[in-house]
Amino acid sequence: MYSLTEISARSSELLPLIAALDAYQNALYPPASQHSVALHALAEDRLRCILVRDENGRAMGCGAVVFDDKQAGEIKRVYLDPDCRGQRLGEKVVAALETLARDAGCTLLRLETGIHQPAAIQLYQRCGYGFCAPFFPYQADPLSVFMMKALS
Repeated sequence: MYSLTEISARSSELLPLIAALDAYQNALYPPASQHSVALHALAEDRLRCILVRDENGRAMGCGAVVFDDKQAGEIKRVYLDPDCRGQRLGEKVVAALETLARDAGCTLLRLETGIHQPAAIQLYQRCGYGFCAPFFPYQADPLSVFMMKALS
C-alpha cells in the first residue's frame, strides 16, 4: 500500500529521488536536452510537491507542479522508484498534481518529457494529455515531447 502526501520542495526526502531521476535522465539525454529544475530553488508559492511513501514510510516517488502567472502550471520531476512501478502509481501522482493545480487556480497543465521515455509518454496519454508545440521557456528539441491538458 502506498500513500501520497504533499510536502515542501525543501524536504530532505526528495533529494535521493531527484538524484535517482537525474542519474536516469543523464544516461538518456545530452546536457542540452535536459530540462530539469531545482525545485528547492523556486519560491514556495510557485510550486507544490507530492511524495509517494510505501507502507513502511519509505519515500518511493515524487512529482511537482510549478505555476506561472497565467493560470497555467508545468508538471516536473515525476519519478517512481523501479521497485514500485507497474502499479498505476504514476496515474495517482499525476491526479494528485492536477488536484493541487486546480486548487491553485490553474486551468492548464503542460509538461516536457523525452522521446526515450515511452512509459512516461504513455502515462501522460492515459491521464488525458495530448501533444502540443514547445511552450515557454522551451525551444524545439528533437529529443523532447511536449504535452498539455486543460483542467476543468
